[in-house]
Amino acid sequence: MTRNPLSDLDPALRVLAENAHVVPATGQAMADLMVPDADELYDRVHLGEAASQVISSVAEDSNRQVHRQVRELHRQERHIFRYFLDGSANTHYLGNVLEHERQSPVHLAQVGAVAIRRADDGRVRIAAADRRFLLMLDQSALSDDLYEAVRRVLSITDTCELVNSAGNDDPFADGVQAAREPRSRAAHRANWRMRLREKAIAEQMADEMGTDTDQRLVLDGSLGSEYVEDWQLAHSPHVGVVKSTWKGMRFEIGRERRRVNLFQLLADLPAGHRTVAFSLREGRLATWFVRLRGPQYLQFPLMGTLRVEIPMPDIGFVNTELVDELSGALIAERSVTPYGKDTRWHSHLYPIWLAERAITQTLFVPENVLKASLRWPLTALHIGAA
Repeated sequence: MTRNPLSDLDPALRVLAENAHVVPATGQAMADLMVPDADELYDRVHLGEAASQVISSVAEDSNRQVHRQVRELHRQERHIFRYFLDGSANTHYLGNVLEHERQSPVHLAQVGAVAIRRADDGRVRIAAADRRFLLMLDQSALSDDLYEAVRRVLSITDTCELVNSAGNDDPFADGVQAAREPRSRAAHRANWRMRLREKAIAEQMADEMGTDTDQRLVLDGSLGSEYVEDWQLAHSPHVGVVKSTWKGMRFEIGRERRRVNLFQLLADLPAGHRTVAFSLREGRLATWFVRLRGPQYLQFPLMGTLRVEIPMPDIGFVNTELVDELSGALIAERSVTPYGKDTRWHSHLYPIWLAERAITQTLFVPENVLKASLRWPLTALHIGAA
């Protein structure tokens, strides 16, 4: 007999089914997606005021070139990036629970994060991993007794959490209009909880790395306020890489302070080059763009580029040599590319892709298993042989 991976949720779903009327999703659990592109929307939130303002402050101590060529820095020469961190969130709509005149959507989410460690010989292993199931209800739409009963039965597990889908503890949702809609906001809540899982692993990796800048961690995504405002993480050698950056960014460049949009900044950026580094978040972050490949033979002028972020805890300038080294090491990570395996292959880093695969294929319950296990409320959970 194989234990049902969702069996810890059974008591909570039974409480809902026995104490309220359930209108299930047609057929089985339905995947809830965030549209438009969630990564780009969240990048806008991370940028804060910079998303709507003109970015003009240069963060480098010696370079003022708008486009600058960098030398590829391969692992055999200097192994800078040893840890690669990514997270994922998968949200399903189970149905609605009706309690007298009240009603709440019911969502189930899987959130997880994985850090990959690469040895000097190139072999990779999972350094840290975390997964949680989230049962998501609108607390304000249910009675205190029912919500508390669900919370109580979930509190005895270490794999499941009850999340208020209408809560206000999510800085992502505050900046995304779609996240305020009842059906879509659960997916945004789950994404924020995924970021918290990432942050917990980043803290663990920071303890392992200490201040050794030859053991940097690459995080898939922007270094948001949860990193910048955390003293330990703000002083850790982390590098954020953004594959889907906010397209509304604007800049002032050159001695003449010419204003350009993101397309103008990157359209003529050759492969193997980077832009000048700019200052973000009142001088606490430095950001710049690196072109991994293209722009020739790609479908879109921004394809093949990454936006890179590193912390500047001293609120000053970042060393130009450091920016060159990090850019060159990132360019060297562009192969092997997961071409055909991911729509973002053109700007993917292979170890980050491996971290994604570790989450979806190792941590997460496959969607077909989840759907087969959840036919709620007819049979609650099919506990038994899987």
